[in-house]
Amino acid sequence: MTFFTMKEIIETSERKGAKISDVALEMESKETGLSADEIMKKMAYNYEIMKNSVSQGISKIIPSISGLTGGEGYRLWQNVKNGLSGETILKASSRAMAVSNVNASMGRIVASPTAGSCGIIPSVLITVGEKLGKSDNDIVKALITTAVVGKIIAYNATLAGAEGGCQAECGSASAMAAAAAVELAGGTPSQSGHAVAIALKGIMGLICDPVAGLVEVPCIKRNAFGAAQAILAADMAMAGIESVIPVDEVIKAMGEVGHALPVELKETAMGGIAASETGKNLEKKLMREDM
Repeated sequence: MTFFTMKEIIETSERKGAKISDVALEMESKETGLSADEIMKKMAYNYEIMKNSVSQGISKIIPSISGLTGGEGYRLWQNVKNGLSGETILKASSRAMAVSNVNASMGRIVASPTAGSCGIIPSVLITVGEKLGKSDNDIVKALITTAVVGKIIAYNATLAGAEGGCQAECGSASAMAAAAAVELAGGTPSQSGHAVAIALKGIMGLICDPVAGLVEVPCIKRNAFGAAQAILAADMAMAGIESVIPVDEVIKAMGEVGHALPVELKETAMGGIAASETGKNLEKKLMREDM
């Protein structure tokens, strides 16, 4: 019953009149031998860690181990009521950076789907769930949707920045979150698929260029943008806007773009802003401090 494409799980879900999460839960139960309740408990445990990392990052300034970053999530959270982007986007973006701040301080996070993109899924689901008045159980179900979308992306493309650039990390996380946001909002499995495609296309080709090889600059801010894009992609899909290119073809294209990127642009800190004058100076400074 394993699904290797979005088309398969969307068609199965719509044929059964079920949510993607329901079908994915059934699939996971059959594959692992665990009951649906046991799987939900495991996912609920992950969700608790996600909530804790969000709470930590928006409640205070948390400096990173390197000292390069710290407090981005907290600072934006202080401006939620006064910002130009709207409260939902600002809350999601603040929470995304908050989790990334916790990660950069060697705090406890859920790498969903990676440590570099760890803020996007929890921030979107918590923010959308809050806006819609959803229960923790609803959000845990939505996390199952993110998981199956991530599994399909991993099978047909990649989730690794070292293999496919940041489009594979923050792009995939944004797509996974967008699919779950649509489900939380009562959208159809087909609309979730369009949201995945729209989100991925918005970040297609994004390179991975961490300054000094650390998952901080520009990674933390990219989590904020990934969260905002996931919500916009969900809104577009829910409005009836469809991806002209089928979602599975978009996923395949993302993988091909990732493989075409030169090694300098895939998490090696040899290109992009990592190779800028300031980026190289920061790398040298951190190396001296470590000696």
